[in-house]
Amino acid sequence: MVEVTFAQLQGWLVAFFWPFVRITAFMTATPLWGHSSIPTPAKVSLAAVIAIVIAPVLPPMPAVPLMSWAGLGIIIEQMLIGIAIGLVMHVVFAVVQAAGEFIGLQMGLAFASFFDMSSGTNIMVLSRILYMITLLMFLAFNGHLMVLETLVMSFQTLPIGVGSLNPNAFELLARYAGTIFASGMLLALPLVASLLIISLSLGILNRSAPQLTVFNIGFPTSLTVGIVLLMVLMSDIGSFLQQLFSQGISFTQSLIETMAPLN
Repeated sequence: MVEVTFAQLQGWLVAFFWPFVRITAFMTATPLWGHSSIPTPAKVSLAAVIAIVIAPVLPPMPAVPLMSWAGLGIIIEQMLIGIAIGLVMHVVFAVVQAAGEFIGLQMGLAFASFFDMSSGTNIMVLSRILYMITLLMFLAFNGHLMVLETLVMSFQTLPIGVGSLNPNAFELLARYAGTIFASGMLLALPLVASLLIISLSLGILNRSAPQLTVFNIGFPTSLTVGIVLLMVLMSDIGSFLQQLFSQGISFTQSLIETMAPLN
């Protein structure tokens, strides 16, 4: 008859629970697994499976009871680490959404929006299309596997019960959010610049020929040119997204290293 002592049961529970908290926080914050269309039981089940699989290869756990103030501190610590890693991927996907917003505004598609349940706000159709393309490209490049590998490797750099986190890492994460505007504008710049030139040309035409109704030809022209340029952009968006994903994963690794406490 197999007998399990309370100490063994406590050790197994600790080895599973604390990694489970970090993985669950990561899946809640990341745009792929944290999407509202994925049921919560599926997220929790996937996090539990990953925690069980990686538990044997993790560093030794601290001898801290779960039901204690020190255990609560470790839980909060794991949540902060998981959310910080997930927010990096949120920034990566927000870059493409921002580019879609910039392009849609310049094309005159600001009215073409719908309610997005995942964010709770109205989002442009063009921004949603680019977001879905980015999500599919992320899966095609095996980005989800690389992110999971980075998450698992974070247990080596930031073991359970690391004690304290470097606050400079969160400042670094906040500064990285500036990528949303910089890279988003870089992606949308060819279309925004071309459509801006068209708008300026139509403004000059309206001044030289006041009897001409610019609005009747301005919107169809901007829309047609925007669609044509968008088709040209789609042919090269793969290399841009590949570079964006690579930068996001590299930043995630550097963020994890920065989180390590200063000795």
